Amino acid sequence: MTYDVHAHCIPAAVVDALKTRGADLRVEIVTIESQRRLVIAGSLVRIPLHPGLTDLDARLVAMDKAGVTVQLLSSWIDLTSYALPTGLGTRVARLFNDSLAEMVADTPDRFHGLCTVPLQAPAQAATELRRAVTDLGMVGVEIATTVDGRELDDRDLDPFWAAAAELRCLVLLHPLDSLAGRGVRRHFLPNVVGNPAETTIAVGHMVYGGVLERYPDLRVCVVHGGGFVPYQAGRMARGYVAKPDLTGTMLSTPPRESLDRLYFDTVLHDPQALAALIAFAGVERVVLGSDYPFEMGDPDPVATVSAIPGLVDADRDLIMRGNIERLLGEIVR
Repeated sequence: MTYDVHAHCIPAAVVDALKTRGADLRVEIVTIESQRRLVIAGSLVRIPLHPGLTDLDARLVAMDKAGVTVQLLSSWIDLTSYALPTGLGTRVARLFNDSLAEMVADTPDRFHGLCTVPLQAPAQAATELRRAVTDLGMVGVEIATTVDGRELDDRDLDPFWAAAAELRCLVLLHPLDSLAGRGVRRHFLPNVVGNPAETTIAVGHMVYGGVLERYPDLRVCVVHGGGFVPYQAGRMARGYVAKPDLTGTMLSTPPRESLDRLYFDTVLHDPQALAALIAFAGVERVVLGSDYPFEMGDPDPVATVSAIPGLVDADRDLIMRGNIERLLGEIVR
C-alpha cells in the first residue's frame, strides 16, 4: 500500500457544470487556440487546463505504473477562487467538494479527497471544511500560499485554522501566483524557483506569525519538499535571535519548534536532497508525493523514495504508507 499526498484533479462533473453555468459562478472555461483555459473573476488563468486533471482512466494507468495505490486528490491550485465574492466562492467550493466526494465514492480503494474552501471568507471556509470532513468523508484541505493578497498569518483566518486544528485533518499547502510582481518569467523560473520560494515565504509567515504555535494540532504538509525551508531553517532561527523585535513578537518559543510540526512531501527529484530533508525533519514527517499530472511532478515517486541512501525498509514504509495512515487515523469526524 502506497499513498500519494500531492495529486491534482478536476472532477468531470465540475467541468460539465462550469461549461453550463460558469458565467453565473464567474468561473468559466474558454477555448483559446484549441486549449481549454479558465477565467476566474474576469482574469485568465496563466496556463491551460492540463488534460490529465480530468482523465480518470489515464490517472489510474499512471498510478499502477508508478506503484501508487491511493492518491489524495486535491484541486488544481489555479482553480482556487479566492478572488470571488464570498457567496460565489462558497458555491464554487461546494461544487468542487460535492463532485470530488462522488468521484472518491466511485473508486474508494484508490482515492481520498482533499477539499477546497473559500478562504476569502474564513468563517465560511471553516464551515465548509467541517462539512467536507464530517459529512463528505474528506481527509483534509488544500490551500494556497496567499489569500487574494492576504498572508496566512492574517488573524482574520483564525476561524479556519481553528477548524482545521479541531478536526486534526491534513492541510496541504501549495504555492499559487508565485512571486507575484517579480520579473521571473524566463527560463521556467516561476515554477522551478518561484514555487519553492513562494512556499518558503508562506511558511515564514505561518511560523513568525504564530499560526503553528497557536494551533499545535494543525497537520500542515508543505509540498515540493518544503521549498527552501529545510535548508534555511537555521537562518529563520538566527533571525529570531538577531531581530526579536521583528521576528519574535508573535512567538513564545523558537521557530524550530513550529517547523518541527510540519510535514513535507517528497517532490524534490533527488534522493540525496530527500536524505537531507529526512535528516532535517525526521522520517516520521516525510510523505510520498508526485504532483500528478504536471510535467514538474515525479512520475515515479516510489522509485525515488526507494533510491534514498541510508534508509532501511521500515523508514521507506513510513514515507510511503505509515505516516499517512497514522495521520488519517487521527482525524476527528
